[in-house]
Amino acid sequence: MIPYEELSKEELLDIKSDLEAEFEAIKAKGLNLDMSRGKPSTEQLNLSMEMMDVLKSDSDLVCEEGVDCRNYGVLDGIKEAKQLLADMMEVPKDNIVIFGNSSLNIMFDTIARSMTHGVMGSTPWNKLDKVKFLCPVPGYDRHFAITEYFGIEMINIPMTPTGPDMDLVEEYVNNDPAVKGIWCVPKYSNPQGITYSDVTVHRFASLKPAAEDFRIFWDNAYGIHHLYDDKQDYLIEILMECKKEGNPDMVYKFSSTSKISFPGSGIAAIAASDANLADIRRQMRIQTIGHDKLNQLRHARYFGDIHGMVTHMKRHAEILRPKFDLILSSFERELEGLGIGSWMAPRGGYFISFDAMEGCAKKIVEKAKEAGLIMTDAGATFPYGKDPQDSNIRIAPSYPTLGELKTACEVFILSVKLVSIDKLLSNMLGM
Repeated sequence: MIPYEELSKEELLDIKSDLEAEFEAIKAKGLNLDMSRGKPSTEQLNLSMEMMDVLKSDSDLVCEEGVDCRNYGVLDGIKEAKQLLADMMEVPKDNIVIFGNSSLNIMFDTIARSMTHGVMGSTPWNKLDKVKFLCPVPGYDRHFAITEYFGIEMINIPMTPTGPDMDLVEEYVNNDPAVKGIWCVPKYSNPQGITYSDVTVHRFASLKPAAEDFRIFWDNAYGIHHLYDDKQDYLIEILMECKKEGNPDMVYKFSSTSKISFPGSGIAAIAASDANLADIRRQMRIQTIGHDKLNQLRHARYFGDIHGMVTHMKRHAEILRPKFDLILSSFERELEGLGIGSWMAPRGGYFISFDAMEGCAKKIVEKAKEAGLIMTDAGATFPYGKDPQDSNIRIAPSYPTLGELKTACEVFILSVKLVSIDKLLSNMLGM
């Protein structure tokens, strides 16, 4: 294909005329499509329905500790659930605490505890003049929402193909005591699908923070969420690396079964050093008598072990893979070589990141909405919802059916082409 920027004004106007006719035809269908959030589809949710039959009125509800899971007790999770999530998170089960249904909730609580009571005896963050957090971008909007909620200053750190720009991370962390943390989605990152390289993980583990209470918030949400059997990313385990480098307390690691079993009804956990977990348990005892042990027992008995979980995730991949392939092949067929957008082909996770021409993302999302396609707001992948280039768009293929996704792709591609042509025509007029 000839790049649009090499075409004349007349050629662009001719293409625009044809595209507008196509767009109006699709718009007339009155579509109602949603590609905004990374929600599992009904077909994916159905994969876990047998979990509902694991516990019955005549089931033995006593866990390995000998505790009746219907009653109070076991503050930090039953043994069988700790073993299951420890294997999923690649950590010893003694370094894990099971919480409720949401890892995001654990992250919120962890920030809140740091604000009100500090970290392992340090000054509470709300008593400091300034608290800063590093935010790899594009990144996860809900992470940024938490730090914004608590009034923490967020600093953009550009993502590279191997993870965050570690030169910048080291410069901030090692020299500024106001920098208290960094958000990370280290495997199949949201939204780009990047997995941090060995070198990146080693550099994280070797940080020398100016703040004694600096913590890496390692949200390994997609640790076993591969799309392909033969192409899978590998991530070094951060807890062990930090321990090797003499920084055992520097990381909080989070994960959950939200996109494995039932979103909103799964189990979530934090993994950390002995000292960190002792600090967390002290405050947990005030907050709760214990989380839902019946749900922990249900998950442990349903999956059995990590092998059962991995087999289950292959079924998820069989549903997700055709959706990712459909979008990526559509982009290659319709946009490759036009010079109006770039994208990454992830090997796992839940998203595809698309970078439009500078200044076009918001208009593309608005254009798609005109034709009945709802997408994540442009800018959502940056702190404060402000993408300096106004170019990044997060695409979530999981929820629509394949048929709906095919139509959504057509709408999106038409929107990209029309907005890009308008941008180029505007540039010509401004010359």
